[in-house]
Amino acid sequence: MLLGGIEAGGTKFLCAIADRDGALLMQTRIPTTTPAETLGAASAFFSDAAEKHGALSAFSIGSFGPLSLNTVAADYGCITSTPKAGWQNVDLLTHFRRTISGPIALDTDVNCAAVGERLFGSGQGLDTFCYVTVGTGIGVGLLINGAPHGGANHPEAGHIKLPRAPGDDRFAGICPYHGDCLEGLACGPAMQARWGVPAETLSSDHPAWAIEADYLAGLCATLTYTVRPDRIIIGGGVMQPQMYGRVRRALTEKLAGYDASMRAIDMDDYVAAPTAGSSAGLTGALALAYRTATRQWPMHWAITDTNSSRAETVNA
Repeated sequence: MLLGGIEAGGTKFLCAIADRDGALLMQTRIPTTTPAETLGAASAFFSDAAEKHGALSAFSIGSFGPLSLNTVAADYGCITSTPKAGWQNVDLLTHFRRTISGPIALDTDVNCAAVGERLFGSGQGLDTFCYVTVGTGIGVGLLINGAPHGGANHPEAGHIKLPRAPGDDRFAGICPYHGDCLEGLACGPAMQARWGVPAETLSSDHPAWAIEADYLAGLCATLTYTVRPDRIIIGGGVMQPQMYGRVRRALTEKLAGYDASMRAIDMDDYVAAPTAGSSAGLTGALALAYRTATRQWPMHWAITDTNSSRAETVNA
């Protein structure tokens, strides 16, 4: 069995092939430029891999979005109204079906990262959990009964509206669709637009972090009330180590003692950092390919760090 996977991000595409045990055989990193350049380079990588190792048994893409994941929709398989210039309405499935003959699965990058966390990280052993990434945007993946949930389409909880954090009533927000939705107020570019410098350069006692924690706790409260997950895992470049304690305290205040089961939540366990490593999204995409081929998750896999893998690395 040969599996192919892509973690398609706004800045880079990570592409790899692996065997049935999850061992990487080939991998590459492709800058996300234009669709023609990036998708062309990705297709060339998998064509080269097929010549060297044989045809793929299954292939999976974990992509930035929004995506159309409803199989009966006219635009199924497309990136839709993304703010990334030039990538609106790009048909991922049609492109890769031209060169890959096996079954192809498509999901969000954050759902694939959630799968990686379920197999190897902070989601191990959990039935239902949320994975939140806070970086260039804010994405939320949701696993229910151990599998990604989509429904009519994938969740877009990063675009919910929340009450303004104390002291943050003047910033307009940067979301091109909603202005001051959660992503428009709390993603990395929003923090830079508000404070004039990248979030990671702010001191740990800067007032930015109290505002950021308030918004992320508002998201966690919404997820707690609507999903009642076993855990909320928060990752991404904005989540500095000191942020977890801030979010936990702010969430406790927002829940305000409501409901005995919520009062019993151990916040140190409930709001957690990801632990599956930087390759969780790509690992999740390959695991989704495995599930597409076998209808089972690869629970026997050992974690693979693509940065230290012995797989052949192909320069894009």
